[in-house]
Amino acid sequence: MTTDLTFEQVMELFLENRRQLEENGRQLVEVREQMKETDRRMQETDIRFQETAQQFKETDERLANQSKKTDKKMREVMGLFTSQWGKMMEALVKPDALRLFQERGIQVNYCMRRVEAQVGGRNMELDLLLENGQEVIVLEVKTTLKGDDVKEFLAEELGEFLTFFPRYRNYKVYGGVAAIDVDEGVDKYAYRNGLFVLMVGGGVVQIKNDAKFIPKNFGA
Repeated sequence: MTTDLTFEQVMELFLENRRQLEENGRQLVEVREQMKETDRRMQETDIRFQETAQQFKETDERLANQSKKTDKKMREVMGLFTSQWGKMMEALVKPDALRLFQERGIQVNYCMRRVEAQVGGRNMELDLLLENGQEVIVLEVKTTLKGDDVKEFLAEELGEFLTFFPRYRNYKVYGGVAAIDVDEGVDKYAYRNGLFVLMVGGGVVQIKNDAKFIPKNFGA
């Protein structure tokens, strides 16, 4: 069925199509503007993220530097504390050391603190050294005595004692460890390796080895 349109009807349809195209064009422009705005905001957000990331990085670097400075200062303070505490421990042990070993039948009559020697560019420092012309006792003083302390003392101080102190080559060389506290089993380990074990408590120093103990001679 064919419908004839009048001129007015055709013009009305044309104008309506035109208005629709214009409306579509306007909406397209708005969409494009919105997309541009969205893109601009995303770029701003990205810039802010980058700035924030940079700030976090700078903060991390500052914290890391501050942490290094704090760690260094703490090590210096702990080193000073340990050194001073070690000297105090030696001062506590020294006054009773001669008497205690004399009561054990070792008639030492001379006691020295912080005895040092250097051989071939290497150093050895002993906390306490007691002697009588025939026998010498090397004492290591610790706040808390650990297994590694005993192993190191046996291997280094006693193991190389005559290298650094050859004047004692014809002496009987005994070793001992002194501490306020001892890790579990370490006193028995020291005992089995022929060391005297001295305990400090309440201002009193005691040799804990029983009467059956025979000290090892670490001399030549």
